[in-house]
Amino acid sequence: MSTAIPHSFPIGIDPADIDFMGHVNNASYLKWVQDAVVSHWQRFAPAEAIAANLWVALKHEITYRKPTFLDDEVIATVLLEKVQGARAFYQTIIKRGEEVLAEVQSSWCCVDATTHRPARIAQSVADLFFSKD
Repeated sequence: MSTAIPHSFPIGIDPADIDFMGHVNNASYLKWVQDAVVSHWQRFAPAEAIAANLWVALKHEITYRKPTFLDDEVIATVLLEKVQGARAFYQTIIKRGEEVLAEVQSSWCCVDATTHRPARIAQSVADLFFSKD
């Protein structure tokens, strides 16, 4: 059995993220998730896989729990749930301390950096994102 290795990604909140209601605009969460998932890939994947592949978001499903504000210290925790061919399925939890601000389920497609066509993730690379129990 294998378990996903969590990746913590600190989120910097920019004044441009704040909307007319005084909290972070929903669109900013998508940017955060993209940055967190790419950071996760760059942390665990070997240099040759990082150079050869890019990631394109296919779907995000966001559940907003609490508003986020400019001075909040926020961390996104990324977990790779599974890899199927060129697709990867992620869960990202965005928190302020112990408070869950948002939960995101997303799917991504790995594409070849040169051709921009879908690229299957090698099992040896996918295995780097999981610990063996």
